[in-house]
Amino acid sequence: MKEILDAIQSGAATPADYAALPLPDSYRAVTVHKDETDMFEGIATRDKDPRKSLHLDEVPVPELGPGEALVAVMASSVNYNSVWTSIFEPLSTFGFLERYGRVSELTRRHDLPYHVIGSDLAGVVLRTGPGVNAWKPGDEVVAHCLSVELESSDGHNDTMLDPEQRIWGFETNFGGLAEVALVKSNQLMPKPDHLSWEEAAAPGLVNSTAYRQLVSCNGAGMKQGDNVLIWGASGGLGSYATQFALAGGANPVCVVSSPQKAEICRSMGAEAIIDRNAEDYRFWKDEHTQDPKEWKRFGKRIRELTGGEDIDIVFEHPGRETFGASVYVTRKGGTITTCASTSGYLHQYDNRYLWMSLKRIIGSHFANYREAWEANRLIAKGKIHPTLSKVYSLKDTGQAAHDVHRNLHQGKVGVLCLAPEEGLGVRDEEKRARHAEAINRFRNV
Repeated sequence: MKEILDAIQSGAATPADYAALPLPDSYRAVTVHKDETDMFEGIATRDKDPRKSLHLDEVPVPELGPGEALVAVMASSVNYNSVWTSIFEPLSTFGFLERYGRVSELTRRHDLPYHVIGSDLAGVVLRTGPGVNAWKPGDEVVAHCLSVELESSDGHNDTMLDPEQRIWGFETNFGGLAEVALVKSNQLMPKPDHLSWEEAAAPGLVNSTAYRQLVSCNGAGMKQGDNVLIWGASGGLGSYATQFALAGGANPVCVVSSPQKAEICRSMGAEAIIDRNAEDYRFWKDEHTQDPKEWKRFGKRIRELTGGEDIDIVFEHPGRETFGASVYVTRKGGTITTCASTSGYLHQYDNRYLWMSLKRIIGSHFANYREAWEANRLIAKGKIHPTLSKVYSLKDTGQAAHDVHRNLHQGKVGVLCLAPEEGLGVRDEEKRARHAEAINRFRNV
């Protein structure tokens, strides 16, 4: 790995130089183990500790197949799917790997007793398989996490509808929280040249997810002037939704849980902010009963911030805890888009407020190839910025996942893989200087 890192750090290595570098037999990777899937049995979700289940192992470099690339990973990041994998909820990911392993002789590689996790990366292409023409060794790249086979017609209008659609590093093996990753070459996109490795790795999954959910015609199709309710507006997903709303001329109504998080939203340019803890919203009377009076109080507060208008679009991801309120406060004919359920998967809402007011609920999951490219293009142009707040070493990924699980983080948390320190990999210092304040916004809070 030292030769590979030296070549990357030199800035002078050619594609031929990279192609001539010998691949290591093994590399360090963050894994979960199949024989430990029952380790948290009987423990409440909140008390399950990723530091106990995530391991830093030395694993063999996987075989490179047609249409694939091996990437030297300089940096990655932690997403909620990393947390779900680490606590084996709602399902063990080894079931995903087993099913993928049955698709073909080549995919059988993924069905292993260990799972290399991680759905983001920034790094350098080391090798490409047969049939890859758009990328060559030495290219500096980021990767989106959509893995599809595209052998069915269903996915050719929207690749997210492919029957064999998977999230790389979650439903496939050989993910990005490692020194080397295996990806399909059509997951690769150009690394934004004004960002460091860890900054470039941070947006991938959440930025593309927010783009599809809020901006794309496959999601809410946000337009100028829309009032957009954003739950967790300073978090990993919400921080990008807030930026998209502001950049697109919409009016974000940012829901946060502390004064510190409210200040982050103000620094991004948001003005309508609700600190749900300070205002003590309790949408559930008990475990089984919601409180419509709290929905109404919440809706009244929103109208105070919007000049009397209701919400056009709700950017939903907390799930069970907030979904009833989200449906209620949406205006007649409005849209609730949902991409996750971090507080629970069984959503309950009063259907009268949906059907009689002609509202829509749209399920949204990651992004198709085009949406991921568009989202990355906006990062590269400096229109949308990383929301990186803290960076961990590869060996401390368990702690990073623990902090995300316990909501102790702001924005996104990064992980250095091969990169020996933060701040490396910037190629356009002039562009970076123009956006330095926005790039560092979440670090400076």
